[in-house]
Amino acid sequence: MLIFQILYSLLLLMIAVPILTLFIQVIAALLIPSKEKSGFHSNSHSANVVALVPAHNESTNIIATINSLKSQTLSGLRILVVADNCDDDTASVVRTQGVDVIERFDQQLRGKGYALDFGIKYLSQSAPPDFVVIVDADCIAESDALERLVAQSIATNRPSQAAYLMLTQEGTLIKTKVAEFAWMLKNLVRPLGYSKLGLPCQLTGSGMSFPWSVLSKVNFATGHIVEDMKLGLDFASMGHAPAFCPRSSVFSYFPVNDQGLKTQRTRWEHGHLDIIFKVVPGLVTKAIKSRNWNLLAMAIDLLVPPLSLMAMIIVAVVLIGAVASLFTLSMVDLFSYAFYLFCLFVITILAYWGVFGRKVISLGQLLSIPFYILLKLPIYAKFIFNRQSEWVRSKRD
Repeated sequence: MLIFQILYSLLLLMIAVPILTLFIQVIAALLIPSKEKSGFHSNSHSANVVALVPAHNESTNIIATINSLKSQTLSGLRILVVADNCDDDTASVVRTQGVDVIERFDQQLRGKGYALDFGIKYLSQSAPPDFVVIVDADCIAESDALERLVAQSIATNRPSQAAYLMLTQEGTLIKTKVAEFAWMLKNLVRPLGYSKLGLPCQLTGSGMSFPWSVLSKVNFATGHIVEDMKLGLDFASMGHAPAFCPRSSVFSYFPVNDQGLKTQRTRWEHGHLDIIFKVVPGLVTKAIKSRNWNLLAMAIDLLVPPLSLMAMIIVAVVLIGAVASLFTLSMVDLFSYAFYLFCLFVITILAYWGVFGRKVISLGQLLSIPFYILLKLPIYAKFIFNRQSEWVRSKRD
């Protein structure tokens, strides 16, 4: 029983870190006032900026993306689309919009990272821009989004990340609304809380601004299925940790196709878990040795698993502790700690829902989340027995 108590105590410690991190991020986002800045940095208008758009078979979505980029107030903005391994008419559609497009074909090296690497190398052949803003081909950039991003990158000489939101379309299932609820927590509220504490954020995939002097130092062609997350860690390791820009926003829509949604979630969650197990331990050690506290903050942030998995883990730990307490009084205190962590987790989610999440799901839908969490079990089982390691485009229709 002593060995069991020790193992259970270690398990409590392991789950306490992500739960406390999530709590701090949400409370900071809710309670710490925002430091609003009046106007934009004047130099953002004179900067040479390229919007780099990686696209794979996006002919049905990319016109809306291009139009949103054309409507930006950033003067002199150039748009460059990388049509990567397309077998549709993406490149032709882009040309009809009067936008530059380059095509890449390589069936062995597939994925967004390779497309971005191709585009960056193309830009480096002539006079490179001052800044590159990456926007996915299925995303809409809201008004002034790029100007705000570039202004922040000018002021900090760091990558800037917009609030990248995924929205649900009318007529979608409740589980997609639950996914939007979890996405807003991950991509808006948590980085907002960290930024109010003066800490960096993860790169989330779209709406990312980079100074060329910083961008040219990293390798995009990694092939990792969550290449954006890995890229943010690379920048932080170099002393250029990404900064969140909540006043800048880009958005896309979850796939209507159920298989497309499943593919998308599997790629994101398997990639995140892979980084937790393979990358984070080394990052923590590196950050402490080099006293790179921004890198340490990002490593701790990565320890917060996907929301559904986090809920599964804390419930399982509480149930194990409750059963063990029936057999020995020595487990009662440890079970109490587990229950306190569970309560803290619930309070955190309710606080998030009360201010942000209620715009996405109702209280009834919030209470039904445990049922939808059970539907995610196959994704986590697949991570153990047949994890996804290659990039796969999500089917949207």
